Amino acid sequence: MMTDLTRLSATELIAGYRDRSVSPVEATRAALAAIEAANDDVNAFVLVDAEAALAAAAESEARWRDGRTQGPGDGVPTSIKDILYTRGWPTLRGTNLIDEQGPWPEDAPAVARLRETGAVLLGKTTTPEFGWKGVTDSPRHGATGNPWNAELTAGGSSGGSAAAVALGMGAWSVGTDGGGSVRIPAAFTGTVTIKPTYGLIPMWPASPFGTLSHGGPMTRTVTDAALMLDILTGFDARDWSALPTPATSFRDGLDDGVRGLRVAFSPTLGYVRNDPEVEAAVRTAAAVLAEAGADVEEIDPGFADPVEAFHVLWFTGAAKVVDAYGPGALERVDPGLRRGVMRAMAASAADYLDATAVRMDLGVRMGRFHQTYDLLLTPTLPITAFPKGMDAPKGWHSEDWTSWTPYTYPFNMTQQPAASVPCGFTSAGLPVGLQIIGPRHADALVLRAARSYEAATTWTSARPPLARP
Repeated sequence: MMTDLTRLSATELIAGYRDRSVSPVEATRAALAAIEAANDDVNAFVLVDAEAALAAAAESEARWRDGRTQGPGDGVPTSIKDILYTRGWPTLRGTNLIDEQGPWPEDAPAVARLRETGAVLLGKTTTPEFGWKGVTDSPRHGATGNPWNAELTAGGSSGGSAAAVALGMGAWSVGTDGGGSVRIPAAFTGTVTIKPTYGLIPMWPASPFGTLSHGGPMTRTVTDAALMLDILTGFDARDWSALPTPATSFRDGLDDGVRGLRVAFSPTLGYVRNDPEVEAAVRTAAAVLAEAGADVEEIDPGFADPVEAFHVLWFTGAAKVVDAYGPGALERVDPGLRRGVMRAMAASAADYLDATAVRMDLGVRMGRFHQTYDLLLTPTLPITAFPKGMDAPKGWHSEDWTSWTPYTYPFNMTQQPAASVPCGFTSAGLPVGLQIIGPRHADALVLRAARSYEAATTWTSARPPLARP
């Protein structure tokens, strides 16, 4: 029974709590057993607080028994990316620059919403230093492996959260995404995520990467992603750019399908070269949505790669992060982060304004594009997972993580909702991701399309070989 519990979705766990076929304590024990079984292989957690988790699970069990649950996530075993402040636990962000003694008195908004709903917090998951890149390894906590092959990367920067969810180390996790950081690991690990419209999930403290940075749920099913988004989107006054709490649930209309939707399919954005097996899987996925009734047209949205503008915006933020730790800090960080910061030091205020202008133009172009097309489909990534401990595949044409993530960062620049759902496997048994992008504020529509695809396929039920037997 414990093995089965690690594969239940949050939605299934809640149903089990309601009919008393499952208890939060049993589910939490199963998640902790999964951590014990596989964390040494993948290095997904930097902190596990079993005592606190079991105590919270017992309190949840009592609430379910007495009919006084706190919210829709009551009793769900949950992990938190170690970027987000969590009351009573250190938030070390993968760096040796932070003193773990704290104090740690406050929760970030997403963590506060999870605590308010009664979620059982298991611990903190790995991140690269300050979440700066698309793989998960750090000077403080080492490299995170992939549930499908522990010698490969789980992606990043929310790689620990993705690996944990894939392996049943809790039903879901919360991550962050400034250039692809929930979608990259979701694609590499065969899990589900959505980077929602900017401001929908409040963020505090404000990210040094500014309005590129989003929060996001990391789950094994689209329904769980919608449920978790309902929880995470509660307004928080500490975020000056937070949107109002949505008036309706993201689960409303989730199973309404895609019939009649106008869907653009861009397998390359006009400038990307994909692994042939990745492109084949994504083409097949687009055909599945067409068979479900969507009007799918292969067309590019018509913009050039904005990577240089993204680099200016991203690495100036990274420079600000490191600068806060005073003289000598730059010499103590990840060598790749150091190179990025040194690149940013050459940027002028005019360069920053020029990059912002590129970003604004990209937003206008996508706004106009979505007047014709309800959704845009792309691969989430052009490649599958490569060996861990590297910023880019061996022999790759660039050492920049952005060189192999061309489908993700443009939509941080435009602040659009973008989901990743698993859409197949390569001959080597590695997951492939489909990215579904909508116009700003069309998060429910993106989730609806993701759910339609999920319902027509079986990819989200696949079990990684490193999962507890």
